[in-house]
Amino acid sequence: MATPKQQLGALGEQLVAKICACPKCKKPKTLKRLPTNFKCADLICDFCGFLAQVKTMSTAAVSPLPKQILGAAWGPQKARMDAAIYFPLFLVLKTPSDYAVYYLPTDFQSPALFSVRKPLSQTARRKGWQGFMYVLESLPEGAFVRLA
Repeated sequence: MATPKQQLGALGEQLVAKICACPKCKKPKTLKRLPTNFKCADLICDFCGFLAQVKTMSTAAVSPLPKQILGAAWGPQKARMDAAIYFPLFLVLKTPSDYAVYYLPTDFQSPALFSVRKPLSQTARRKGWQGFMYVLESLPEGAFVRLA
C-alpha cells in the first residue's frame, strides 16, 4: 500500500499527464506515467519520447514557489549530471482546495540547482542512501513557467 507521500506524488504525475501537452512536440494527452522507481524521470511522451521529472508537494499556497524541494536519489542524478543530461521538471503545488503546475526546462538547470543531502545513518532502514534537494532560489526570476 502506498504511503501518503507516494499517493501525493502519483496524484501530481496523473495531473500533469492529464492537463499538460508535451513541451517538446506540443501534442496534448501524450504524456504517460513511467513505472514507479524509474530513475530520474516520471513521465514520457508516447509520441516523441520526451522525458520529464515530476515533484509534488503540499503547501499552504500555490504561490510563491518554495525556496527548495525534496529531490530523490543523488547517485543516479549525479551520474546523469556528469554526462550533462538533465530532465525537465514539472512542479505541482497542492493545497487542500487548489493546485498549480509549474514547468522548469533544462535550459535553467545546472549543478547549482542541486544540493546533496547527508547520507542516511547506519541505523536507518535504508542506511547510506543519499538524496538531494532542488534549490529553487538559485534559479533566475521567470525560470519556472506556470502552466495551470
